[in-house]
Amino acid sequence: MKALVAVKRVVDYNVKVRVKADGSGVDIANVKMSMNPFDEIAVEEAVRLKEAGKVSEIVVVSLGVKQCEETLRTALAMGADRAILVETEVELQPLAVAKLLKSVVEREQPQLVILGKQAIDDDANQTGQMLSALLGWGQGTFASKVVVASESLNVTREIDGGMETVELRLPAIVTTDLRLNEPRYVKLPNIMAAKKKPLDKLTPADLGVDPSARLKTLKVAEPGSRAAGVKVANAAELVAKLKNEAKVL
Repeated sequence: MKALVAVKRVVDYNVKVRVKADGSGVDIANVKMSMNPFDEIAVEEAVRLKEAGKVSEIVVVSLGVKQCEETLRTALAMGADRAILVETEVELQPLAVAKLLKSVVEREQPQLVILGKQAIDDDANQTGQMLSALLGWGQGTFASKVVVASESLNVTREIDGGMETVELRLPAIVTTDLRLNEPRYVKLPNIMAAKKKPLDKLTPADLGVDPSARLKTLKVAEPGSRAAGVKVANAAELVAKLKNEAKVL
């Protein structure tokens, strides 16, 4: 079974994000970038499935600028077999990403597609679901456990009321949650070996997709500062403040 894993290059989660002075977006100049943490979990799950003999080949794909090659090399060092970069300078939104991934899936014909449930930059949580709809495949979102059978897989997912297990017929889409696994530490020999693994490059035109943005960002601003807390004498005063000042009751 072939698995395809999508990975995204984002601002490292340890970096304090700064908004540009003109409010047009986030400042990423001279900022450390890394693989989206949820996508790291997706790569790790694919590698574990390969180590268990359930997956024969892992293909990782990233969409974006040339520097995404670094992210793909990280995934190759984790254990993926080969990589595909769909190179574009256009700011990609979830629907465009889903359309591009659909074209890649149709070229590669994987039986399993694994994505992080969301990216930590836009927190959209849309791409996996959109890709499932475009392909007409079943989806298991927010996966905390994946068990692969011969022609299906069981996905345990977190819901408001607890845990839910769904059975999906292959081919299928899985989006990963934090509790699915803990990504491995990449060793130096694996990093060096990853440099020799194949990395193919495509463009949106090669895939027949127009990635132009359908939404326009009007303004980006930092959250407002929080007001200092106050002490209340009793429950009645608390209720009065919640009702009259906070307007939440």
